[in-house]
Parts: sequence; C-alpha cells; structure tokens
Amino acid sequence: MKFVSTRGKAKAVTAGEAILQGLAEDGGLYVPETFPTLRNLPVGEVSSYGEFAFEMLAPFFEGDLLEHDLAEICVDAFNFPIVLNPLGPERWVLELTHGPTCAFKDFGARFLACSMEKLLEKHGRKLTILVATSGDTGGAVAAAFHGRKGISVKVLFPKGRVSERQKKQLTCWGGNIESYEVDGSFDDCQKMVKSAFMDASLKDWGLSSANSINLGRLLPQSVYYAYSSYLFRAATGKKPIFIIPSGNVGNCTGAYWSFQMGAPIERISLALNANRTVLDYLESGKYVPRASVQTLANAMDVGAPSNMERLLNLYPRFEDFRKMVSATSVSDDEIRKTIKQTWDEDHYILCPHTATAERVRRDKFADKPTIIVSTAHPAKFWTIVEPLIGSPVPVPQELQLLLDKPSSFRSIGCDYHELFQEAKP
Repeated sequence: MKFVSTRGKAKAVTAGEAILQGLAEDGGLYVPETFPTLRNLPVGEVSSYGEFAFEMLAPFFEGDLLEHDLAEICVDAFNFPIVLNPLGPERWVLELTHGPTCAFKDFGARFLACSMEKLLEKHGRKLTILVATSGDTGGAVAAAFHGRKGISVKVLFPKGRVSERQKKQLTCWGGNIESYEVDGSFDDCQKMVKSAFMDASLKDWGLSSANSINLGRLLPQSVYYAYSSYLFRAATGKKPIFIIPSGNVGNCTGAYWSFQMGAPIERISLALNANRTVLDYLESGKYVPRASVQTLANAMDVGAPSNMERLLNLYPRFEDFRKMVSATSVSDDEIRKTIKQTWDEDHYILCPHTATAERVRRDKFADKPTIIVSTAHPAKFWTIVEPLIGSPVPVPQELQLLLDKPSSFRSIGCDYHELFQEAKP
C-alpha cells in the first residue's frame, strides 16, 4: 500500500514514512493510492475494538515497517471505551469522549504516538512534533506523547480562544511537552506550523506533525465510523446517517474514507458553527478560506480547514463533491437552545460541539436513522453548559486528574521562529 500527495508532486511513500513525515514534500497531504474493501471484519460482542481496528487498518500497512507491530499498536492505543448511546430506537450518539483527555482526538493521537515511537526506535531517530490546536487536539496529543521516547512536542494554542479546562489540558505536562499561547487565532497557529515545515533551515529539528494533516491521525478516525455503522445495522437493519461536528474537517474525512471502503453508511452530514467555509463552497463552487470566527464551539473555529484538501482530492469534481458532502451552519443561539432542549427532553448533556450535530439532526433528519458524533465531554465547557441546564456537569476522573496538575506555558506572537529560540537540538 502506497500513499500519495494531494498535490501530486511528491513521491509515493508507505504508511510509516507518511506518518513520520507529516506533510508531503510538496506541501500536500498524504492520501491512499487506493482504498481497500472492508470484508469479514470482526464486530460485536466477540471482538474488542482494538481487534476490529487492527483488521480494518492492516491493508494500509502491508509492506510497511509497522506491519508486524500494528496489532500491538491498536491494543496499546485503544485502551479506553467507545460508547454507543441509543437515545431512541434509530437515534444513537457515538460517544468518543471516554479517552484520557475526554475528546475524540484521543483515538488518533494515541495511535499516532504509538506508531511514531515504534518507528523512531527502528530508525534510531528523534522527532520534534509541532501541533496547532483549536481546543482539544493539543491536549490529546500532549497526553498521548507525554513520556514517549525520542519525541519532543510543541503545542500552539490561540490566546483567549480555548476554555479554561482545555487550556489546563494543554499546559499541565512538562517534560517532553512544551506549550505556547499564541497571540492570534487557530488559523495563525496552523499557518505557523505549516511555515515551519517548509523552512529548510529547521531541517535539523526533525519536524513532524500530530495535527489531522498527519496520516496517522486520519486512519484510526476512519475505524470508529465503520465499527459503529456495523453495530447500528446489526441492531436496526438500517444504514445510519452520520452527523459530524466539523472544524478542520479531519474527523469527517475519516468518515468519508470509511464510506469509500464500503462501511454501511447511508450518508454523511457536516455540522458547522459560524465558520462556514465548507458551506460557502457548496453554495458558490468557489473555495475561499476565511479568517476564523470565535464561537461557543471553539474547537470548530477554523476558517481555513486543512483537510478540505483531502476531501477535494476524494471528490475533485464539484458536482460529485456537492452530491456527497452536505453541511449546515449552526449559530451560538441555536447551540444554546439545543443544549437546553436535549437536557429537558432526554436528560442528556451535550457539549457545544455535539450540540451542532444534534441541531442538524433535529432540523433535517429527525425521522431518519442517525448517529450524531459526540466529540468532547461537556465538563470541558461547564461555564457554557451548566447555566443552560441548571445542573452541574459531572467531571470525569480522567479530566480531574489533569485539572489538578500545575500549568506551564510561554506566550508568543505569530512568528514561528519564536518556537525555536532555544539551543538547537
């Protein structure tokens, strides 16, 4: 199995090579040359999620250095529950919030960290990971990479645009994790990371990425869509419509990759906040990245989503893209209304991001078989959620452990050179 750049000017590489490299040499993102077909995957009570993940991902690692380590990586990475919560007969919530940092990013970040540690050990190399975060990515990456051999991590987050509990998760690590509060937006953080990758003078740092531009984040994110869709079909006899909160559109790209492989998915719908770049493209046929807008669903505050490049590669003709991709923008007022409404009717607590998906379900797919994707635990956003539901949000033990740690970070501007002012590696 080989992977090629979305921009078509870089050599084809194996999965392990793409994971270590992060961004392709031509600045593009790695995608599979072809997608394998899902066959006879073990799903249900007789298999663990890790076993399912290994069977699904194995074709992508054929002939790669990690081929014989993949089973161990999947068991190591996915050591926490994946929960499917039925709120109605054909109305499910896919809860991806039970990992060490209570966000869906734990799936991709832990798989990536396990894979990179194995690869670096085989190559006798060291890496510096740069990661821009709009809220949850940085915490998940920091948790996954903390203490890993041969890897140092620099986490960039936008000043004043993450919740206090998210900030705590980004800055409580120390050791091989350094955190930087950037005086700018998430898009500024992402631009800094990309600029550093393209700077030849930083070659000695051995830079790589843990954002969803990295193949090692996308592949494991495709797994839980296949897994949950098989379980949904077994329980209902129907294929689900997935409604996915989307910012940098990496999570939904994982769903489209799963769909390409033959997972029993009826369709995929993107729930956006006021950052409606994808919706603007669907309506106009012109893709125009924009400055991000600050919202209650802060992890989705992305005006220039990196993984649009992968979606456009998958559906290069606009007619096909519009046929396969649908998106809806949800306002902050609608987020508030949905959190309260779902608590009042279902006694179920939504985070602001998950609320965008539930709003889209209620408005467009109320009578359809659906799975909305819960991307972050509402306890991270207690200042928003608790006044709306009139009740405290229980704090998971995993989150409380992080909140009790001391914080450490540096405040910098938007010049990526500030990340490398200390002595060379």
